Amino acid sequence: MSREAPARRGAQTQRPSSGGRWRSWLRHHRAMALDSARRLLRHPLSSLLTMLAIAIALILPAGLWLTLDGARLIDTQLDESATLTVYLEQGVGGAEAGRIEEALAAQEGVTNARLISAAEGMVEFQQALGLEDALARLPDNPLPASVVIRPDDPSPSAVKRLAGGLEDMAGVDEVRLDLAWLERLGQLAELGRRAGLGLAVLFGLGVLLVVGNTIRLAVENRRQEIEVVTLIGATHAFVRRPFLYSGAWYGLGGGMLAGLLLSLGGDWLATPVAALAASYGAGFALPGLGLAGSATLLGCSTLLGWLGAWIAVSRHLAQIRPR
Repeated sequence: MSREAPARRGAQTQRPSSGGRWRSWLRHHRAMALDSARRLLRHPLSSLLTMLAIAIALILPAGLWLTLDGARLIDTQLDESATLTVYLEQGVGGAEAGRIEEALAAQEGVTNARLISAAEGMVEFQQALGLEDALARLPDNPLPASVVIRPDDPSPSAVKRLAGGLEDMAGVDEVRLDLAWLERLGQLAELGRRAGLGLAVLFGLGVLLVVGNTIRLAVENRRQEIEVVTLIGATHAFVRRPFLYSGAWYGLGGGMLAGLLLSLGGDWLATPVAALAASYGAGFALPGLGLAGSATLLGCSTLLGWLGAWIAVSRHLAQIRPR
C-alpha cells in the first residue's frame, strides 16, 4: 500500500489541470491568430485585393441600408406633417367655428387643431394661385371656414378612423384627407427593406465565395504540412484553426475598407445632396454609419470571413488523406 500511494500521487501530478488546459488552449489560439496575420502581411498585395473584393461586396447593401435609414428620418418628418382638413358648413359664424375647433381639439387621437377662417382661407388661396386681382372681384367669399387637425397616429388606418368619427360632428360639412402619399411611402419603404435584405443575402454569399476560394488555395499550398500534422495525431479542429483566423482577418479587413469607402463616398456626395434638398426647401444630410453601424458592419464582415473559411477548410479536410 505504501508503494502504490506515491505512484498514484505521481500519476495525478502528471495530469494537466483544467486551468492548464485552458491556458494552453488560449496560447494556441493567440499563436494561430498572430501567425495567420503575419502570413497575410507577407503577401500584402494579394491580401489587400481580397479585402477590397470583400469591401466592394459589402458596400452596396451597407449603402442601401444607410439610404433607408435616411428615408426613415424623412418618413418621420412627413408623418409629423400629416394633417386632416375639416371643412365647416357654410354660414357657420366665428363664435360657433371657435366652439367647433375646441370640440375637435378635445377629440381622442387629435394632437392639435387650428382654425382657418373663410377670410384667411381666401388669402391663402389667392397667394397660392397668384390670382389676387381676379378673386378680389368676387361678390362673396365662396370658401368655408376650416380646421386643420394633426392626428396623434399618422398611420393610414388610424387617420381613416379619426376622419370617420369627425364627419358626424355638428357643423362639419366634409373631412378631407390625402392618404395616397402615405400609402405609397409605406409601400416604397417596404420595397426598400426587402431589396436591402435580398442584396445583403446575395452579397453575403459573394463574401463567402471570395473568402472560401482564397482559403481553398491556402489549404492546397499547405497540403503537405496538413498531412504531416494529421499523421502525428492532430485533430481537424487543430488543423482548421489557423485558416479560420485567416478568414476572420480577411473579413475584418474587408469591413474596415468598406467603412472607409462609405465614409469617403458620403463626404463626396454630401454637398450635392444638401444643395438638392435646399432647392426643395428641405434640410437633409446623408446619414453616417456611426459607432453602432460600424460595429455591425465589422462584426458581420468578420463573421462572414470566418464562416467562408470554415466551409472551405471543412470541405477540403474531408478530401485530404495522409499518405
